[in-house]
Amino acid sequence: MWKLLTALFVLMCLGLLTVAGGIIWVFWNWGQDLPDYRQLAKYEPPVATRIHAGNGALLAEFASQKRVFVPVKSMPPQLVNAFLSAEDKAFYQHIGVDPLALARATVTNIVNYGSGRRPVGASTITQQVAKNFLLTNELSLDRKIKEAILAIRMERAFSKDQIMALYLNEIYLGAASYGVAAAALNYFDKALDELELHEMAYIAALPKAPSNYHPVKNTRAALGRRNWVLTQMHRNGFIEEADAKAAQLLPLGVRPRTGFDSASAPYFTEEVRRIIKSEYGDKVLYEGGLSVRTTIDPHTQNLAERAMREGLEALDRRQGWRGALAQRDDSLDIDQQLDVLTASLPNLRYAALVTSVSASDASIYVNGSTGRIPFALARWAYPPRREDGVRPPKITALTEALSVGDIVIVQPPSEAPDLASEEFTPEENDYALGQRPAVEGAIVVLDPHTGRLLAMSGGYDYRVSEFNRAIQAQRQPGSAFKPFVYLAALDKGYAPTTRILDAPLVVDQGQGKPKWKPANYTRRFYGPSIMRVGIEKSRNLMTARLAMDIGMPVIREYAEKFGINEDLPEYLSMSLGAGETTLLALTAAYGQLVNGGKKISPSLIDRIQDRYGQTILKHDKRACEACDAPEGWSGQPVPELVDNRQQLTDKASAFQMVSMLEGVITRGTGRQIKELGLVLAGKTGTTNDNTNAWFIGFSPDLVTGVYVGYDVPRPLGKRETGSTVAVPIFKQFMRDAMAGKPTIPFRRPAGISLIPVHAETGERVLPDDKMAVLEVFKPGQRPQTNILIDTPDRANQQQVDAPALY
Repeated sequence: MWKLLTALFVLMCLGLLTVAGGIIWVFWNWGQDLPDYRQLAKYEPPVATRIHAGNGALLAEFASQKRVFVPVKSMPPQLVNAFLSAEDKAFYQHIGVDPLALARATVTNIVNYGSGRRPVGASTITQQVAKNFLLTNELSLDRKIKEAILAIRMERAFSKDQIMALYLNEIYLGAASYGVAAAALNYFDKALDELELHEMAYIAALPKAPSNYHPVKNTRAALGRRNWVLTQMHRNGFIEEADAKAAQLLPLGVRPRTGFDSASAPYFTEEVRRIIKSEYGDKVLYEGGLSVRTTIDPHTQNLAERAMREGLEALDRRQGWRGALAQRDDSLDIDQQLDVLTASLPNLRYAALVTSVSASDASIYVNGSTGRIPFALARWAYPPRREDGVRPPKITALTEALSVGDIVIVQPPSEAPDLASEEFTPEENDYALGQRPAVEGAIVVLDPHTGRLLAMSGGYDYRVSEFNRAIQAQRQPGSAFKPFVYLAALDKGYAPTTRILDAPLVVDQGQGKPKWKPANYTRRFYGPSIMRVGIEKSRNLMTARLAMDIGMPVIREYAEKFGINEDLPEYLSMSLGAGETTLLALTAAYGQLVNGGKKISPSLIDRIQDRYGQTILKHDKRACEACDAPEGWSGQPVPELVDNRQQLTDKASAFQMVSMLEGVITRGTGRQIKELGLVLAGKTGTTNDNTNAWFIGFSPDLVTGVYVGYDVPRPLGKRETGSTVAVPIFKQFMRDAMAGKPTIPFRRPAGISLIPVHAETGERVLPDDKMAVLEVFKPGQRPQTNILIDTPDRANQQQVDAPALY
């Protein structure tokens, strides 16, 4: 008996050794060709790049995977416990694989064999990390063995928290969410530390099959899986039974993600994306986790967007009614049809169904209720202008424009200020008739001292056209370029009272070419006039003569150094704004006038930080050693920053130009802005056939540029110029942007003299003269009107290649 037992024991030991040897052989054989798990120590998960406004508000995210990386120590403990209960309750005890779980899964799969059910898995969290990072999703014994080997090796190389961090930040949880932080935002619009118990349980329920537990499409299954997780948390001792039952009674509570600033700035955000992509490449942009602090001010952006939108709509209404947006489709639910159309419209613009119409008003169905379009808010809806610009007769009844079954665009009366009148007071459910403008435009707002872009809109609706007319559109600025011709003259010693002949001018363009005959907008001639009048009234003939006198090479130099045009042809027509530029470039050039002639570079980005918080780009390059106070602030003097901006022009010349542009608003082409009572200056611009309309203007600390035109150039309309099209947009924006802010004068440089002169003749007058203006003179300059510029026959006159602009 003893010998038999001994023999059996020896055989059993040999068997165990054989099995162990076999297992070792299998592990050795499979372990020779495995991915290097040590690379996970250097792993950086793809993290979204986040774009922030100047006040810190989140504007946009760019990511290949919506992911936010959070260390385990920063996660709520109950969230980790929820995942342990749902996925691997023995995670902190096993060695990478869980033999007990494997045994349970084996028995379950044997019992279920032939039932058609999917085999039950026993993968630990460590095994899932190995599969997600190093292997494929292939269902095979080979992959499972490799997965187990890698899991055991990883457990020896990394701490449990490191593995858990990789898992919770990598796992896909549906709704384009990679990692628990992204899931918390996308499902509940919350940060991790704001999640409630039932919300944590739902997120922990998702790893197996997110689509099977979709909160809307599969609500019942989602609730069941979440409640199962809560039950497991109680069984594992993580929560009390009462807490589990209370959480199980709650709905899922998912809600759309917000967190983005109320200002919509898609054109601005897209330009920021292009800059980052150009500088760092796609991988860093979409996976690098950059934090980008931009220059945009959400409040200013909102005001600029609204002014541009309402200005374009007002111009479009003056061109006539093009008809209904759509017709009622009886095969569709009306609410569904209206919702789809409204979703494609800007904010506070709605699709509405006309249910009845009379001469005086129309009844509409809008936003699920009834409303009214009164004739007073639709009186503009006459047929489109004829090709010759003539306006058809006005409508006398609303039945001439609308019919039952029409689906039209409507908006609150406050969003159509051009239709307001003292004779009509809108009622509560009244709407103004609208239409999507065919014309386009752009607006930019800059800090003239730093070049920081505070607001930018490149078109009426980014969803319809992503073309950014503020940056990408090269257009002729017309008379908006003239200030730089006059500035060049001021730098050469000319004074605002220097007289220039305003008379017919004919320039020979060379053999075989027609003669160039510039003309004023009014088609009239005014004789000798001072430079101030030339800029205020936008006189083409005076500007052309001035350009001939100082020479086009000088004007080309000024266009280049002010960033307007890097290669302006030396033709006289360029002095009248025939050279193309962008709205942003021209607006920045005006900023360099009001800031005293200092060079600025328009910037959209203040600072970029990498995923670790290290600053990798900073717009402000000025050194400031005194700004650092390691021991804190205790009454030290305010640090002084060195102004290292390049001086582009004489400070006195810049101030003379600012004063002359202030006269444009006081007496010239922008005089409708005067009623605001603000300290403002600027210049209109309109090109041939009224195809482009501009206004660039500024206060002492804000410069704003407005451009309006069709993408395929054509006339804006009869008598539509910079004064009628762009000025109202500028006026509305500056009125709103300057509301509540102190009024300060333009900053004067040292050494200048202010002498009262007649605004039209330049002769010295008493300060109380009704035509008196305080003219700016440099040292040695005095009011003189006996200097007359008239150089049509100069030998160095320049050739031209384009007709006059005004």
